[in-house]
Amino acid sequence: MKALFVKGVFLTLLIHMSLTLSAQQLVYQPVNPAFGGDSFNYSWMISSAQTQDLLKDPNASTTSSLSSSFESFQRSLNSQLLSQLSRNLISDQFGENGLSDGSYSIGGLNVEVLSDLDGITISILDTETGEQTQVAIPFY
Repeated sequence: MKALFVKGVFLTLLIHMSLTLSAQQLVYQPVNPAFGGDSFNYSWMISSAQTQDLLKDPNASTTSSLSSSFESFQRSLNSQLLSQLSRNLISDQFGENGLSDGSYSIGGLNVEVLSDLDGITISILDTETGEQTQVAIPFY
């Protein structure tokens, strides 16, 4: 009789607990910002990955910051010189007003410029290789 009473109490407690328990919906929130996680996690994730990286590239250069600053300056200077040279070349070839409709021959390139109501179309043909490129610039 005592065992039946214990079973009854246990069953009553089990039913009572199941009625009072509530469930909630589980929602997955990614940590990685690349997969929709919080963007504030980015710096933590990159620093964690860098500290765990035990493999070093044996071919990596170990230059000082002075030489890397010099290389950066050299790249910047080369870029500016080439940009200025290309501006002068275009100005000499096409005039101060820039491109106007027509066909132009520059070295081994044939450039054809057409403008219409939609915008400007520039067709470039490399006469040596036969490669052709077309650039369309729409008006806004």
